[in-house]
Amino acid sequence: MKLTKAAISRFKIPAGKSEHIEFDDDMAGFGLRVRAGGKVEHRTFIAQYKIGAKHRRITLGNVDKVELEDARKRAKKIFGKVANGEDPANEKAEARKTASHTFDATITKYLEARIGAMKPRSYAETKRHLETQWKPLHGLALGSIGRANVAAEAGKIAKHSGPVAANRARASLSAFYRWAIGEGLCEENPVTGTNKQEESGPRERSLSDKEAATVWLAAPDTDYGRIVRLILLTGCRRTELGSLRWSEIDKEARTLTLPPERTKNGQAHVVPLSDPALAVLKAVTRREGRDLVFGSGEAGYSGWSKSKTALDMVAKLKEDWTLHDLRRTVRTGLGTLGVQPHVAEAVLNHLPPKLIRTYDRNTYAAEKKAALDLWAGHLMVAIAKATGANVTALREA
Repeated sequence: MKLTKAAISRFKIPAGKSEHIEFDDDMAGFGLRVRAGGKVEHRTFIAQYKIGAKHRRITLGNVDKVELEDARKRAKKIFGKVANGEDPANEKAEARKTASHTFDATITKYLEARIGAMKPRSYAETKRHLETQWKPLHGLALGSIGRANVAAEAGKIAKHSGPVAANRARASLSAFYRWAIGEGLCEENPVTGTNKQEESGPRERSLSDKEAATVWLAAPDTDYGRIVRLILLTGCRRTELGSLRWSEIDKEARTLTLPPERTKNGQAHVVPLSDPALAVLKAVTRREGRDLVFGSGEAGYSGWSKSKTALDMVAKLKEDWTLHDLRRTVRTGLGTLGVQPHVAEAVLNHLPPKLIRTYDRNTYAAEKKAALDLWAGHLMVAIAKATGANVTALREA
């Protein structure tokens, strides 16, 4: 039968059959499939062909939704691929398979595969990048994510956390996609071709005393707010505090000890705790059975970008700043207060040059404590001044 609109509308399933395929006289393999379905017949266009000894059939759409000529054109393309030795049915199945590999589901497989090959700190950073910073991509199929998606989200990360953070997150995403391609889960790496954020050399942003006081006062009474205040008091990195454990805190010795696997340079770091720092930690409610001080996840605190945005709306500093700038603020403040450079660097767990490190094994524990106590007192005066308190009386006290 020659398939026309009129012929299709008149066609009926032969008596005694529940399903029938009527092929077009003008195009071999192109046909109309009709199935009985209660009071309504289901009519679809199909393209049928043979690969070796196997028959393939592809549904082209419902007659009520697809125009006859459109279905005929699609069938012609399919038969053209078959003539070139391709199998369109396999392509369609592969497309469905690819669509089933979502970004967030694949992250779990990737982290499981890479945990043994990565250093603990690198693993934690990669996990945070993929699960937190690239969270807007969760739920999307790997193959559906393009350069535009990556570039847009990288720009947002740069705005909230700085260009360095954005570039590191971009690197983690690229490594993730390279692995996924190797596993046959997708065909392209959408990071390729996207621009790195302009870092313009090392950042030099350091908050003034007034700005530091503003941030302190704007910090909310939450885990995030306490982490912000602890950064200002200790100079620790946000990830070091975000994953802080109660077992790393010694309140009697007034210290917290970061193990080598949680520091950037792989060296254990003992941080003296000033009175204000201890007060911040005492305000944290310890949850039974949980060693992590902050957050609710397995890696500690998460939700950095959202919390930073909320803090910015309250603090309203005129110049952009990042949490890492608070660490730089501590280092600058120590220098301003007359703390010796090697002591100030030790406070931040910066290793000295190799030659000095070889012969100088001093941990400067007492000097670090004196430096952070001095800085804490200076910061408290700045905060008191910002609130209009009697700063002279505070200094005397």
